[in-house]
Amino acid sequence: MNSLREITKDHIENAVNGLSGYARRGLAIALRSLFRALKRERVIFRNPARNLPVGDLKGIPKSIPSDVLMGLLDQATTPLGRFVVALASIHALPGHEIRTLHTTGLDLSRGTLEVRRGLLRHTLYLEELTHQLAADWTTYRHLRWPASANPHLLVSQKTAVDPDHPAVSIGTLRAALPKDLTLAGLRQDRILNEAFESADPLKLMRLFGITEQTAMRYVSAAHPERTAKLPR
Repeated sequence: MNSLREITKDHIENAVNGLSGYARRGLAIALRSLFRALKRERVIFRNPARNLPVGDLKGIPKSIPSDVLMGLLDQATTPLGRFVVALASIHALPGHEIRTLHTTGLDLSRGTLEVRRGLLRHTLYLEELTHQLAADWTTYRHLRWPASANPHLLVSQKTAVDPDHPAVSIGTLRAALPKDLTLAGLRQDRILNEAFESADPLKLMRLFGITEQTAMRYVSAAHPERTAKLPR
């Protein structure tokens, strides 16, 4: 093969065959982005990756199964890890938002958690499981570091007593997750699962605080047959 123009849809599908999970999605996303850019720059005339699904369509459920979620929580060995898994896999919070949550934003009596997004505030309504994990974490935090004045909801042994009151690092959150899981992967799975179920970009935007462009990318990945003829 001497030219990018010779690459066909079959070549693209063969490249991702045999892969699964995050590896497949990562490669599929990269190929779609690459060939979209090549077509935009008129290096190629047809985009062979245009309708390439992101993820294993037959293997991704419409919602996160409770047994799978409970399995992830069982693998998380600390109150911090279990709470972080829930925030990422149920509420699709990105790592930078999880680490900067404030104690004042959690209202267990109302079952809400406020997320700061620049000057904006987004309110999460906690379902029973996340509510319980939030309560477990706050109890653990109070017992472990009763004198901590750090305003951040999540703290570590180091940040709980640091007079500068820093947020926990992304590395601390990653270390609390079960092996082979990532915050980005849990979040992407959650949003993609919702896209499979609703195919409504406005709903995705309201639920997860994502942009219209991002919401459409998830809908396109979940339902390529519905979006293939939309103008690019």
